[in-house]
Amino acid sequence: EYQDTNALQASILLALKPQGRGLTVVGDDAQSIYAFRGATVRNILDFPTRFSPPAEQVTLSQNYRSTQPILGAANAVIGLAAERFTKDLWSLRESAEKPGVVVVNDEAEQARFVVEQVLARREAGLSLMQQAVLFRAADHSAQVEIELARRNIPFVKFGGLKFLESTHVKDVMAVVRWLENPRDRMAGFRTLQLLPGIGPKTAARVLEGLEAATEPLIALEAFEPPPAAAPAWDELVTLARALMAPTSPWPSEFEQVIAWYMPHLERMHDDAAARQADLQQIERIAATYASRERFLTELTLDPPSASSDESGVPSRDEDYLILSTIHSAKGQEWKAVYVLNAVDGCMPSDLATGTTEEIEE
Repeated sequence: EYQDTNALQASILLALKPQGRGLTVVGDDAQSIYAFRGATVRNILDFPTRFSPPAEQVTLSQNYRSTQPILGAANAVIGLAAERFTKDLWSLRESAEKPGVVVVNDEAEQARFVVEQVLARREAGLSLMQQAVLFRAADHSAQVEIELARRNIPFVKFGGLKFLESTHVKDVMAVVRWLENPRDRMAGFRTLQLLPGIGPKTAARVLEGLEAATEPLIALEAFEPPPAAAPAWDELVTLARALMAPTSPWPSEFEQVIAWYMPHLERMHDDAAARQADLQQIERIAATYASRERFLTELTLDPPSASSDESGVPSRDEDYLILSTIHSAKGQEWKAVYVLNAVDGCMPSDLATGTTEEIEE
């Protein structure tokens, strides 16, 4: 995979073999997707001309995995590259089925379409493990994950945390659940311990007081927190007033929760900026529901047993759908693949189109 090497690795190799005698490298300039890790496609593009005479190129164009219609689509896309080694992939494996481009109105419709296609193929005899949903960035799969969870379809995600199982999403959902039902001990226990200066014992005392009170909001306002927690406590009480006796429409309530949670996210996580993308995604999802009650009913989470981001791995005998970033899917193969968000801004990402080189990659 010489296209995945960096400048230092190439310089070491050329220092060992300055004349190139006996040196062979293998790679594919069309598969250079690791620039973010320091790789440079120039290593493979410039390799032949680094020597005199130039290195011999041997093109391996026969593909043994894919079908000709898929390769035809791949050839058409890579043919637009400004600089490349010319090759036309071909296969002896024919198929009448061509890759399809599906136009949908929004991410919710996209999620429903993909899940329905997955289920239809499973009914036709194609197991979940023989199917995969691919995406450019880990947060792009959020809506699909929610749709899969709603229909009780097992899945495993590679290249990112399961959306609904990540700590920060669980935190926000716990806050909403608790302020909807102040006697939800699990949600309250998690929410209260987000505050600096409040541990398990203090959280338990607060919850006991709420359970005994006829008016939970009044009991919350009357509680005297430890001095270290006082500033954060006042902010929580302000949020509770807004959500326990709401005067604004539902989506804005969720925005208030996110705004309250952001300082805690930044305090607890070094990668807060990356996690914020998930919160923006769930905020968009929340806006598609008519009410807080409907949102919580659809996205009911099992009480978390830990604050870990990691999800359990299914047993070997269990059938489950594969969700994966494109980077993590490299080298894998499935019978049916669904690629999400094939639109400008998502593929390529807006964050990766700052230079001509980034656009080419």
